[in-house]
Amino acid sequence: MGNSSVRLPPLNAMRVFHTVVRHRSFRSAADELSVSPQAVSQQIKLLEETLGVELFERKGRAIEPNEQAILLAHYVQAAFDELAEGVRRVAKATTRNRINVNASPYFATRYLLDRIAGFRNLAPDADLRLTTMVDLPDFVADEVDVAIQWGYGTWKPYESTLLLRDYKIVCCTPELARQIAGPEDLRNLPLLHPVLSPELWINVLGHLGIAGRLGQKDIRFQDAATMRSATLAGLGVGLISTVDATEDLKLGKLVAPFGVKVMQQMPEALVPGFYLVLPRSHRRIKTVAEFCRWIVGEWGEGPRAAADDGERGE
Repeated sequence: MGNSSVRLPPLNAMRVFHTVVRHRSFRSAADELSVSPQAVSQQIKLLEETLGVELFERKGRAIEPNEQAILLAHYVQAAFDELAEGVRRVAKATTRNRINVNASPYFATRYLLDRIAGFRNLAPDADLRLTTMVDLPDFVADEVDVAIQWGYGTWKPYESTLLLRDYKIVCCTPELARQIAGPEDLRNLPLLHPVLSPELWINVLGHLGIAGRLGQKDIRFQDAATMRSATLAGLGVGLISTVDATEDLKLGKLVAPFGVKVMQQMPEALVPGFYLVLPRSHRRIKTVAEFCRWIVGEWGEGPRAAADDGERGE
């Protein structure tokens, strides 16, 4: 919350200051702003009087911003950038019905693409733009309205809604499985970790009764598809999503040495999932609100939806 006792300078004076700092010249700033150098000088004087500090060192005809001016310029630049972004977004919102959705690559390919036609039927005029990214996007810089992210629902200050839990199955090749008689044998084998959740294997091992494993030969992967490929290649023991693991287990390419229900027996808070994530204010946009209602209606049943999808092998 801002401090209401702070007296903000006139916006025009800040704009002039911003231009002067860039040009290091009253005359060049005046040329850009289409005013006289005297008018520029008056605005800078007004700003200095309002702040109670001098901002420039005059060296003949040249001027140089002092330490206070350099500090202020940083915040003024950020403020004008935010204003420009807001104006641009409002202007765009009045000209087209666009929604920018960024999804986890795995969720996009395994779930969303098969059902996205349902949203198009619900909102035929929506200008839908779909991108994929493993990490949570920057909603402003990446121009994203709503994201679907893999994790544990801890993306404050954003609003997050569980769509479905991503129950993993401990899998390895039949060759590696011959080295596993019980959970303790995992101490001697390389484990394949998702970069987004370094604690996932720790939680699974804890559930299996193993603690204090060092894991010097472990490998970390940025996305689920690469981890699955590494597991199939025999590089280590992987945590594979139920949908993928079911296919590979049926074909005999992988083995589940501890069964397929290990994570279903863990506390739900320790099980990752796919979440709808967005700034709360974005729900005020009609198309975004429609998309949120649609996707929650499709998958927003939490653990039950994930279990159902896994059992069907969808």
